[in-house]
Amino acid sequence: MKKWIALITAAFFPQVLWAADVPATLQWSQRVELSPPVSGVVQAVNVEVGDLVKKGQVLLTLDSMAYQARVAENQSEITRLNAEVEEAKRDLDRVQELYQRTVVSTTELDQAKLRLIRSQSALSEARARLRQNQKALDDTSLRAPFDAVVVLRQAEPGLSVAAGLQPQMLLTLARSGEMIARTYLPSSQMGKLKTGEALTVSIAGINYTGKIKTLGLEPIKIKEEWVYPIDVAFPSKEPLRAGAPAQLKLP
Repeated sequence: MKKWIALITAAFFPQVLWAADVPATLQWSQRVELSPPVSGVVQAVNVEVGDLVKKGQVLLTLDSMAYQARVAENQSEITRLNAEVEEAKRDLDRVQELYQRTVVSTTELDQAKLRLIRSQSALSEARARLRQNQKALDDTSLRAPFDAVVVLRQAEPGLSVAAGLQPQMLLTLARSGEMIARTYLPSSQMGKLKTGEALTVSIAGINYTGKIKTLGLEPIKIKEEWVYPIDVAFPSKEPLRAGAPAQLKLP
């Protein structure tokens, strides 16, 4: 009798099976589009699609001759203004000595102080221009913001790049060493999962140990059903492709 009751209950009130594989899709854990913040002509592109790059590695360079010239001009100006400041200091020392001996007036002393202040101000402004132009020179080299793989290249030597409100994207990178397996679950299953919980990601028969990175808070409609996105981050040394199928092994 108990056996029949159990069968009837299972037939009319099916339970959710959790020890099961759920289909997922691979995504990049971080993806960025890069463009230099300064204008110029592309001089060299040092990477190809699929290349692995390290943080700080130079990926692309613009012709920097004009920026180098500005920096050299600023450095020459600073050398001249340093000499003027030293001369103004010596002149102030001389006038102060004469003032103490009542040889010169207060007006002459004030003028000597003003000359020093003006020369020091001009030097500070020149140093600020040097920092600005040095930054622009550094920006002619496009560097990797983190360890990554090159997923898209849209630049060739000779291409003119104009910095502006809508920068021209030249390279697209994705973080290397980590991927995301994304799936969607109904709200009835969301409460059984926690951020940071370990899950197994299976790709082409190879298992990876991952952790739940995000649990979606807003539903989306897929095939007439409202579901929530779940991202599971996992380390991966070998190259994988975004959009490839995977399986998540739920607890």
